[in-house]
Amino acid sequence: MSGPSRRSGGLAPRHLTIRGSVSLPEAELMWRFSRSSGPGGQHVNTSDSQVELRFDLARTEALPEVWKRRALQRLAGRLTDGVVTVRASEHRSQWRNREAAAVRLAALLAEATAPPPKPRKPTRVPRGINERRLREKKHRSETKRGRGRSLRDWS
Repeated sequence: MSGPSRRSGGLAPRHLTIRGSVSLPEAELMWRFSRSSGPGGQHVNTSDSQVELRFDLARTEALPEVWKRRALQRLAGRLTDGVVTVRASEHRSQWRNREAAAVRLAALLAEATAPPPKPRKPTRVPRGINERRLREKKHRSETKRGRGRSLRDWS
């Protein structure tokens, strides 16, 4: 997963790498900027440092069909008309917020498109382990039983 790369004349990445050789072209990323809340002094009132990065997951051609179906299913609760949105406003700089949003989107899509885990192969507990557990349990029980005093000891 790689973030944006600096190049002369532009701030945005050419491609946003998701995993392996799969990446999203810049043309499919929609950027929106607004004023960010929080500290920043006088500068914060005049600069649009909050970044909102939108990606139309439902209509993209950049992802393999299997990945796309998987991501649409896993991100169903986050999507608005098939579009996934990521916001970043933790930095005072718009450039750093752009980088943060791009990295966040790449990580979100990488996780959503990951293959499902292999099913667990059921195994049995070895007999030796079970016998040892029962033996230790019996020993512990005898130890605790030996701690008690009978009523005859008090007289």
